[in-house]
Amino acid sequence: MESLAGVTAAQAAAHPIAGAHSIWELVLHAQAWMEETTRALSEAKYETLKGDADWPTVAEVSDAAWAAARAGIEQAQARLNEAVTGLAEDALCSTVPDQEFTFYGLLHGVAQHNIYHAGQIGLLKKL
Repeated sequence: MESLAGVTAAQAAAHPIAGAHSIWELVLHAQAWMEETTRALSEAKYETLKGDADWPTVAEVSDAAWAAARAGIEQAQARLNEAVTGLAEDALCSTVPDQEFTFYGLLHGVAQHNIYHAGQIGLLKKL
């Protein structure tokens, strides 16, 4: 959320680098992966996101839609934090059903994923 401070809807929707994602697209993407991780922690089947599920489309560019996108990622983070808080410590070593990695690995992966995209957001803000 710190990387989004001061970003306007127009800045979030901009594509200052041809072929690169916008800040807004990165926010929706990070939110989608936090939501998928939260689902996996609540014993739902983990799915590798593809297409629009992986990179949701920015449907409307407006201040209200940007506020909703920011609220959405903040809520996704809160739900993920709540799910992790309720996770038994021994569950971290359990393999995610039908996957070759543990919940520990999944959680580290989503954290690294968010940090990577926060870095991209920081660079896009400078452009």
